[in-house]
Amino acid sequence: MALTKDKIINDVYTKLGFRKSDARLVVEQLLEIMKRTLQDGEDLLISGFGKFVVKEKKARRGRNPQTRQDLQLRARRVVVFKTSGILRKKINSE
Repeated sequence: MALTKDKIINDVYTKLGFRKSDARLVVEQLLEIMKRTLQDGEDLLISGFGKFVVKEKKARRGRNPQTRQDLQLRARRVVVFKTSGILRKKINSE
């Protein structure tokens, strides 16, 4: 099962003792800062967790696998996540 925003808010509420409305505000504001940073093309580094990197993809030729029709894929920006060594060790130690 996936970790949802609601579960994060509940953890902040129960473990840190914030009021539910304050916990929601803190989580929402943190996510907005993260989104704005990535939208501006900056990398987002969280020590002990990993790094979100914005990469530029060039326009390229593609193909629809169902119709086999050639098409042109537009240039775009994508977000790539690279885990930190600490997190990688924790994931692989189980």
